[in-house]
Amino acid sequence: MTAGKPSLQFHHRMMDQSDCSVLLSANRNHKNKQAMLSVRTAQEEDVFDQQLAVIDQEEFQHADMDASISPLLHCLVSPANIAGFFAFLLVFYLLQHYHWLQKHKNVPPGPKPWPVVGNFGSFLLPSFIIRRFFKNSRELSSPLSPQAGLMEMAKLYGDIFSIFVGPQLMVVLNGYDAVRDAMLNHVEVFSDRPEIPLVTIITKRKGIVFAPYGPLWRTNRRFCHSTLRSFGFGRMSLEPCINEGLSIIKTELQSLIKTAEPSGIDLTPLISNAVSNVISSMSLGQRFHHQDQEFCSMRDLMSHGLEISVSTSILLVNIFPWLYYLPFGAFKDLRRAETDITAFLKKIISRHRDTLDPENPRDFIDMYLVEMLAKKKEGNSEECLFSEDDLFYIIGDLFIAGTDTTTNTLLWSILYMSLYPDVQEKVQQEIERVVGSDRVPSLTDKGRLLYTEATILEVLRMTVVVPLSIPHMASETTDPTVWDNPDDFNPSRFLDEQGKLLRKDCFIPFGLGRRVCMGEQLAKMELFLMFTGLMQAFTFRFPEGKTAPSMYGRFGLTLAPCPFTVCVKTR
Repeated sequence: MTAGKPSLQFHHRMMDQSDCSVLLSANRNHKNKQAMLSVRTAQEEDVFDQQLAVIDQEEFQHADMDASISPLLHCLVSPANIAGFFAFLLVFYLLQHYHWLQKHKNVPPGPKPWPVVGNFGSFLLPSFIIRRFFKNSRELSSPLSPQAGLMEMAKLYGDIFSIFVGPQLMVVLNGYDAVRDAMLNHVEVFSDRPEIPLVTIITKRKGIVFAPYGPLWRTNRRFCHSTLRSFGFGRMSLEPCINEGLSIIKTELQSLIKTAEPSGIDLTPLISNAVSNVISSMSLGQRFHHQDQEFCSMRDLMSHGLEISVSTSILLVNIFPWLYYLPFGAFKDLRRAETDITAFLKKIISRHRDTLDPENPRDFIDMYLVEMLAKKKEGNSEECLFSEDDLFYIIGDLFIAGTDTTTNTLLWSILYMSLYPDVQEKVQQEIERVVGSDRVPSLTDKGRLLYTEATILEVLRMTVVVPLSIPHMASETTDPTVWDNPDDFNPSRFLDEQGKLLRKDCFIPFGLGRRVCMGEQLAKMELFLMFTGLMQAFTFRFPEGKTAPSMYGRFGLTLAPCPFTVCVKTR
């Protein structure tokens, strides 16, 4: 028993020594750590003190700066200086206004322009604001459309007055005498085109319609006129091409009548396709089916682009050009239309270039490319006047001028016939008496279909498809000093007492002077043949119970009728 105790005591003693070693080691480590921490803490405190010193120095500098600036600010915002600043602005404005008055002291009278937007500010206001605040204003018409507003201004300021689109001055002519004098006696001045920002962005001032008056415009117009005439433009030889489009309309209509709803049929796609294919056959060398998706898309984009190009938001581009590139709304829609139309037309031009046979030109594009190559080969100075870039814009002009205007005139004609069944019946009776039902009307019948011709002229007078056309204005067709009851639809105003057709000098739907519509003869042929052909084959009625569309139309570069449908019956 006693022998084991020393062993236990020894072991106990050994444990005590081991524990002491551990404790001593831990104590040394703890002291080392404390020493290290104390060193690190001292270093951090030194850095912190240095940072505080820098901050104190900066605050002192700022305080010193504030102390030096404070009197200066106090001096600047003193009542005397504020008054002086506003006095400077007032003097600057008065000097600018005086300079503006001196610059425009000889311009015709007109309404005072709004700041920045000019006189187009009234057209940029939403309609509910106009109705609420301007219903008694003599300068604002209702409904407020550009052509109506300008004619209202003419009542106040006369046939020649001035307006401002942004900072740009424009002189507006109203009435036949003013327009005729300008277009015939001041050709060099009034044959030019103003540099409107939106037009410049889209057209680059190339082509025919919007190109400035000069050597390039004269060369291109001369070439277009002679080349299109060689393909039957304005000649009897084009009649079969027009009748082919009419035949397609009649066939499709007869098919649609069988499944038509009581609400009626929308004729826009059929008529637009027939009209556009006439100009397409001459310029592009091909016809498109009315269900051709690519062609229909391009046609719709052209029509939509023309309409939104004069919308309220797009008009602002003429004041702030950078708005055109905004990635939303009407700005995006217009750019998309421009891009898609460009791709379509340039693809066709490229195809013509790759398959060109100079000895056998197929259409207008081929003729232009042949002329361009000939000028280049000769080293002629006119080479620069013929380029594929110019060709692209010319083709676009031909499509717009040759499609949208004639299509809308035919649609207006059918709308008026559906709303004035007595006039429609007289037209049909005359066609039945002169032409019969065994053949389609021909251009040779035009001299005997006098009431029908008078009806077409009255539609042109009432609608003015290009109300702000260049150089034509809508006022010549609604002047009460020239036309009796100008707001009434009355074809008989174009007939004399013997029933002969009256030619009125003041009636200029296709313009005057050197800018007269190049497609006038083609338009007259299409209107006569398609209108008489449709009147011979069908009767059009406005659907019962439906409200007639506004006869003010949808304002664009051309004046299209508001969307409508008609009930069609085969005769």
